Amino acid sequence: MILIKNVEIFGPKSLGKKNILVLFDKIAYISSEINWPDKNFPDIKIVDGEGLIAVPGLIDLHVHIIGGGGEGGFTTRAPELMLTNLTTNGITTCVGLLGTDGTTRSMGTLIAKARSLEEEGISTYCWTGCYEMPTRTITDSARGDIVLVDKIIGVGEIAVSDHRGSHPSENDLIHLASEARVGGMISGKCGVLHMHIGDGKKGLIPVMDVVKDSEIPYDNLLPTHVNRNPLVYKQSIEYAKAGGFVDITTGIKPEGDDAVYASDVYKTMLNSGISPYKITMSSDSGGSMPIFDQKGKLLKLTIGSPSTNMDTIRECIEKGISIEESLIPLTSSPAKFLKFKNKGEIQEGYDADLLLLDKKLNIKMVLCKGQIMVQDYKPVVFGTFENKI
Repeated sequence: MILIKNVEIFGPKSLGKKNILVLFDKIAYISSEINWPDKNFPDIKIVDGEGLIAVPGLIDLHVHIIGGGGEGGFTTRAPELMLTNLTTNGITTCVGLLGTDGTTRSMGTLIAKARSLEEEGISTYCWTGCYEMPTRTITDSARGDIVLVDKIIGVGEIAVSDHRGSHPSENDLIHLASEARVGGMISGKCGVLHMHIGDGKKGLIPVMDVVKDSEIPYDNLLPTHVNRNPLVYKQSIEYAKAGGFVDITTGIKPEGDDAVYASDVYKTMLNSGISPYKITMSSDSGGSMPIFDQKGKLLKLTIGSPSTNMDTIRECIEKGISIEESLIPLTSSPAKFLKFKNKGEIQEGYDADLLLLDKKLNIKMVLCKGQIMVQDYKPVVFGTFENKI
């Protein structure tokens, strides 16, 4: 039992200064006054929240938990993420995935790592598949994976408009989206096809064509990395205005190229009248962040860090976006879109996934399902492979 007293709550909606009572793994009670007879309940932990802000734990839907990359050879394979890489950066729920390499990394290893992280205290899910098509699965189909494997919620990340992918046709994407949708319907999961959008000349057009030429609704499609260049950035605004959902990558930043900061894309989308509930953000942490020249030669490669999520929330606030709207793409929006029950908000009966922040939005405490995982730790970040290439 944990009682957090006198804390300002943004859940992500502002609830004012209140007290939060956590029992086991749930938020049991939120009130302006909770007087607990702690002398009769010696096991309760009382946390003084005066001067602090309580927000929902972050939901990161795109994390390479077993490492990603390898585009520069075996020495550029990114390492596995450890629990502290996630928790010290405020991530209490993550969705793991493979990415470029479905050869030396496998779905079995991915699921095992997700179960390991869950046993350590955070909530985990997985996408089935990788860049290539036919994509990697555990059972004989993507639909089977979603229906039969509890951790798997959808398919991804399938590479579109990228020289590292299999250049899937429109029919390939429609078929895979159909498999994801029906698998989700049968199992009660989101059944989303999660697509990596590369620097190819078509950009987001293949995703738009899936909607135009099939019966697949927007709810079952999620393109990511939409801030990687101005073409995809502009297309993503058009796509979202038409009803689509988009995922902005917080780990993508201008590095001598034409990438766009996640906070700038988000602000533009809000100013364009797009609902924040059509937008999610994710870090791409543990994956490689390669920069290629026009001939496809690798120039530089760094590793995505989970710290970019909180960095982007701070940047959004600095650019005049409210705290509530700055939190939505990493809390309540992914929870609703991915059908994560009792996640993404501070409400009675919801999972006790909470962050306590100071006024500068530095993390002071992290609770995952009612357990204190972090208390005044510094974020864990990654280095770079730049000098090895």
